[in-house]
Amino acid sequence: MTVKKISENDFKRLHSIIYQGENPEWKKWDGPYYDDYKFTDYENFLKDKVDFFKSDNVKGIYIDKILVGTVSRYWEDRKTRWIEVGIVIYDSNYWYGGYGSEALKIWTTKTFDDFPELEHIGLTTWSGNISMMKSAEKIGYKLEGRIRKVRYHMNEYFDSMKYGVLREEWESLK
Repeated sequence: MTVKKISENDFKRLHSIIYQGENPEWKKWDGPYYDDYKFTDYENFLKDKVDFFKSDNVKGIYIDKILVGTVSRYWEDRKTRWIEVGIVIYDSNYWYGGYGSEALKIWTTKTFDDFPELEHIGLTTWSGNISMMKSAEKIGYKLEGRIRKVRYHMNEYFDSMKYGVLREEWESLK
């Protein structure tokens, strides 16, 4: 597995694994955060969405040289050095194989390396995404907060789950 910049040659593949119709399976687990998923054809994807995937804060997850998902990071608050990371494996053929945990491990190390001033990396998910919670815990993230019943998804309330890892904890796991 590698985590690397998404090549322009892979944009067609990226589009096809993200936009698998009106209700792709991966979006059910991505969480109830944004109701912004809308099928987009390839031309509009290139025009409106591809810049996000070209950012230094997004990389592709490649398994056997095949793009299967992405990792990302964003500043919750740059001034206070609060960054969050995320991961999506769009291709369900690669779910439950430990790839998400491995990609998150690589991305966490890269994020600490890219930002030596950081002492903490956060990850937010929801209580319906058991696989994400297990992946985070498996590689050393700790549950730091649980905000109960604030994510309404699929006609049910879920909790927002806040995970994090400190640099010193991460260094000790290497």
